[in-house]
Amino acid sequence: MSLLSVVVLLFLVMDSLGSLPLFLSAVRNVPPHRQRWVVAREMLIALVVLVFFLFVGQYAMRALGLTQPALGVAGGVVLLVIALRMVFPNHGGALEESVENEPFIVPLAVPYIAGPSAIATVMLLMSRDPGRWKEWLLALVIAWAAGAVILVGGTALRRILGARGLVAMERLMGLILISLGVQMLMDGISGFLKLNGI
Repeated sequence: MSLLSVVVLLFLVMDSLGSLPLFLSAVRNVPPHRQRWVVAREMLIALVVLVFFLFVGQYAMRALGLTQPALGVAGGVVLLVIALRMVFPNHGGALEESVENEPFIVPLAVPYIAGPSAIATVMLLMSRDPGRWKEWLLALVIAWAAGAVILVGGTALRRILGARGLVAMERLMGLILISLGVQMLMDGISGFLKLNGI
């Protein structure tokens, strides 16, 4: 995978546009002058979590006896589930958590940004080609920075695009993510078949 394709993949997996309404809802009880600071702090925590799993994830995989094909299939399934929720949203608000006070780590940093799909993706990237760790780290930082700009400037972006514009963007991203999830799933199955000489 090229650097650009990894950046796009990570940006889609982190789903900053899809998380924007959830972020705005979670910080609604925070004083307006602190909202941007809280969002920025949570984004930094999410980056630390993702960098941690980027470098430590492969060792955790080995300790648990997980193979790369297994992680590929699991990551593909998680991506598909998240992508389907983006394209066909559940209006019951199953992903939204009620936050009464100022949020800290949960649910903004984890799981809205550093969720299962993002963690699985960075682990899979590193396990496939550990020698390219500088590229994976750069791709992660670029994708994270693009998402941070969207979330920190969330109120302004919502005014510009409007509710319908955000929904349209999220569904478009969901369609792209479905393709990436299917590809990851097929790669995982193909790797499993090769591993077992089939």
